[in-house]
Amino acid sequence: MRMVPNAADFAPPRVLRNPHLQSILASTGPRRWRALVGNPLDAGAVEHVLDCGDGVRLQGFHNAQAARPQARGLVVLLHGWEGSARSTYMLHTGARLLAEGFDVFRLNFRDHGDTHHLNRELFHSCRIDEVVGAVAEVARRFPSPRLALAGYSLGGNFALRVALRAPAAGIPLDRIVAVCPLVNPRTGLYALEDAPRFYERYFLHKWRGSLQRKQRLFPDAELFTTAELGGSLRELTRAMVLRHTGFGSLDAYLDGYSVAGDALAGLRIPANLLTAADDPVIPIDDFRSLALPPQVRLDVAPHGGHCGFIHGFSMRGFAEEYVAQRLLRDD
Repeated sequence: MRMVPNAADFAPPRVLRNPHLQSILASTGPRRWRALVGNPLDAGAVEHVLDCGDGVRLQGFHNAQAARPQARGLVVLLHGWEGSARSTYMLHTGARLLAEGFDVFRLNFRDHGDTHHLNRELFHSCRIDEVVGAVAEVARRFPSPRLALAGYSLGGNFALRVALRAPAAGIPLDRIVAVCPLVNPRTGLYALEDAPRFYERYFLHKWRGSLQRKQRLFPDAELFTTAELGGSLRELTRAMVLRHTGFGSLDAYLDGYSVAGDALAGLRIPANLLTAADDPVIPIDDFRSLALPPQVRLDVAPHGGHCGFIHGFSMRGFAEEYVAQRLLRDD
């Protein structure tokens, strides 16, 4: 009988319990090197550009497992904001799932990875319809006995919203696992502003680079002024909302992709939510106020930071083990 890990099983050494250290180590140094060197995803990945409806194209990478005569199922992985299909957590999780006999599809959101050229309009977090369309197209292209969805951070938020829409979209989704999913974007923005400054600087640096790349590819219209690009995360987000979305205010936009309160009460697909009580950018109180149906389980670890969950100095990750074992539980 398989031992399915719970959040209480994650117990890093005391010196690794700092949430900021956990968050940083998750994607840097030896853990990043281990994800890139000899990763089985690189050898067999096949690129696909998906028709997601309304002329939208999104890129992803499919890997067929070779561990079993027949795949256990197909898992679609969703990265976080300004991450990509090659983010450290995506590579580690994908490799773990391949080893267990799952086929894997890693999706890039619009304007993430090397996809800025595929669509003229900018990415924003309320573009849920195209992600639903992408998952539906993946399910059509790669029929499988089971279809699961796993996401990290903003990708976890997207996974939950896709799951809410899956029955109406005809997507045969069996289970989702969300690691440190963004619940309430408004309080998430406050938390990011209150966290140590390097978090906001990190995301701003990556986002500005992405926007500048988009501008070079589509130079005929000014996306942002120099002053707007130089603003804070809140100021640049407000400029993006007013310039490039149909939302009339920053608050309306943030509410547009919230899954807080009772938003998940109607979720019919079994789901596991893993988070850490000390996550510095996604407040734990947002999870405690969720109204969840019986088939959705919230698992809170006392430590782990934001998408960290590093076991020890081997840099082995608890999150990818959690994702794999939760999906194996249904096997």
